[in-house]
Amino acid sequence: MSRALYPHPLIAREGWPYLSGITGAALLVTLMNGVAWAIPLWIAALFVLQFFRDPARAVTAAPNAVVSPADGRIVAVMPVTDPWLQRPAVKISVFMNVFNVHSNRSPVDGEVLAVHYHPGSFVNADLDKASEHNERNAVCLRTTSGHEISCVQVAGLIARRILCYVQPGSVLVRGQRYGFIRFGSRVDVYLPPGAHVRVAIGDKVSAALSVLAELS
Repeated sequence: MSRALYPHPLIAREGWPYLSGITGAALLVTLMNGVAWAIPLWIAALFVLQFFRDPARAVTAAPNAVVSPADGRIVAVMPVTDPWLQRPAVKISVFMNVFNVHSNRSPVDGEVLAVHYHPGSFVNADLDKASEHNERNAVCLRTTSGHEISCVQVAGLIARRILCYVQPGSVLVRGQRYGFIRFGSRVDVYLPPGAHVRVAIGDKVSAALSVLAELS
């Protein structure tokens, strides 16, 4: 089944203030001093434009599939203890650099059980210790088949703002947009131990399109 889930504009709303501000400044400098003086501002505007792009995604996957919640590169696949659900789990981590799309999407169909925000530091999100030390926001979900997973937004070296738009009781479908992280970060997904992992470290993945694992 293919589901087009896109209730948001092509350029994420989170970026509108940044884009309008820097574009306005670039226009002003261009009018007052000429294009040459405004080139750095126009370059910055292009960077902001590409960072906040948020393309539509059609989700095509089996009902038991866990799709990637973010664009990026797999930096961890390991057995751990889920710190939010307090049980053994398989952790799959997706690192997002500043050139990836930073919109976050639900990896499964399910209901939000809990949302936990934890303040922290801002070490490089490419490092595994970022999962324990950085600012992070965890969304715990129960799938329609009864599995419980945690999906954790983790701030990075540059990121200073995690945005999450769901609360306990919210019902999400796979690929549905639920949050955003500004300027470099990672997302950790904690799955039940019996999950069949379909990715490896170094793989590049796309939010809502790439299958990280299948739940038994």
